[in-house]
Amino acid sequence: MTDGWRPTPFRQFILKIHSRCDLACAYCYVYEQADQSWRGRPKRMSHDVAKLTSARIAEHVLTHDLDSVEIILHGGEPLLAGPDSIGELVRLLRAEIPARVDVVTQTNGTLLTERFLDLFAELDLGVGVSLDGTAEAHDRWRRTADGRGSHHKVAAALERLGSPAYRHLFRGLLCAVDTANDPIETYEALLAFDPPTIDFLLPHATWADPPVRAAATPYADWLIEIFTRWYGTRPAGVRLFDEILLLLLGGASATEQVGLSPAAMVVVETDGEIEQSDILKVAYAGAPGTGLHVRDDSFDEALRRPGVVARQLGRLALAEQCTNCPVGRVCGGGHYAHRYRPGSGFRNPSVYCPDLLRLITHIGDTVRADLKEPR
Repeated sequence: MTDGWRPTPFRQFILKIHSRCDLACAYCYVYEQADQSWRGRPKRMSHDVAKLTSARIAEHVLTHDLDSVEIILHGGEPLLAGPDSIGELVRLLRAEIPARVDVVTQTNGTLLTERFLDLFAELDLGVGVSLDGTAEAHDRWRRTADGRGSHHKVAAALERLGSPAYRHLFRGLLCAVDTANDPIETYEALLAFDPPTIDFLLPHATWADPPVRAAATPYADWLIEIFTRWYGTRPAGVRLFDEILLLLLGGASATEQVGLSPAAMVVVETDGEIEQSDILKVAYAGAPGTGLHVRDDSFDEALRRPGVVARQLGRLALAEQCTNCPVGRVCGGGHYAHRYRPGSGFRNPSVYCPDLLRLITHIGDTVRADLKEPR
């Protein structure tokens, strides 16, 4: 602060409106990783907590003179809250918050019926869906508790979402990278639903629980195959590639996966507790916690918590190895959660450091070759 740094206000609020899920995905960072705090939380966000949350967001908007905020309805599986509760919540948020309120829900898609879609069309509520590619790839991990696959339900929901009546609500597909799957088959299976964008996520891992590696850079190799197919035609946005290209050309990132832009998102749990990114649950029990609650504390209090500050400091929070790296400004140390190592905390390179170096270098070489071509 004495050197002139100031926190960046939150513009994205992730509301955990239901803390349980109808799937039991084996890689889930909420239920299967180090932090198990979901067990002690209420299943649903109550009306009282929703009212307090909307008031705190309104307070933050007025304090920082924000013209818009994004609300992401999350879980668990947010659609378990039911259409009536979701409708009531969204109307409350838009009535209470003195700014444009863009609302999106991230769902596994199994409950995405026409009743929900009609409501979302009425509310202008965007929909992102999780899909891991082909039926075989998706059902390897994304199953019900009794072992049944979910791909057929998700595919049916995406057909409904892609129809002319609801297409405008479709925000994109989220796909967890699994190097056991063929990358091009995965990419084409996602494209079959004509998504506006695809978000490939590296498996959430840390130095305490590192990713499986069958080669030196298996995740980069997998993504590069898709990049090579995608780069010439770009039938849909691919967020990771788009962000890296933007950063290579001097822009700023809008995601925590790469880049040094300050993290401007915060989580409110079903019980009203204010947390950092819930992906930090992969690190250790209590990692996302701030000790704050919407009943007693403003979001400005969260901006002063060390973990939030570290995710906003950019280069100053990086490990020395990252500050000296030729792609450090683009990589940004990778996702903050992926830097965790017991004993030294988060001031480490990403556990995906070799993959990020290879992927960014490959994309950079491709762009430089393009820029040298005579026009």
